[in-house]
Amino acid sequence: QVQLQESGPGLVKPSQTLSLTCTVSGGSITPIYYYWSWIRQPPGKGLEWIGNIGYRDSTYYSPSFKSRTSISRDTSKNQFTLQLSSVTPEDTAVYYCARDTTVMNTTAYVVSWGQGTQVTVSS
Repeated sequence: QVQLQESGPGLVKPSQTLSLTCTVSGGSITPIYYYWSWIRQPPGKGLEWIGNIGYRDSTYYSPSFKSRTSISRDTSKNQFTLQLSSVTPEDTAVYYCARDTTVMNTTAYVVSWGQGTQVTVSS
């Protein structure tokens, strides 16, 4: 059974870059039929799909995040990463990594979730 685990700093200062890593165990991140997504949930709000990475490192981003987001992966470590630049307090959220089955801007087709990690943007 695939398990996903997010890691990274829990506190980021405004204007800095938020960097998170997802480590996948119990399965490889290389199969072509899965995408590896980042999703967040700000306090009091719903889930927001940020983007994902798939076969041959193709990346797909939500228009809301595209200008300041980069997702990459390291297949040798079975990890993928999120970088979100120029953060503001509005980027405070629980961030999830996930195994996904679509590149669409939705969380409806996620099949596996990490437990989530709280990231707070504050000076």
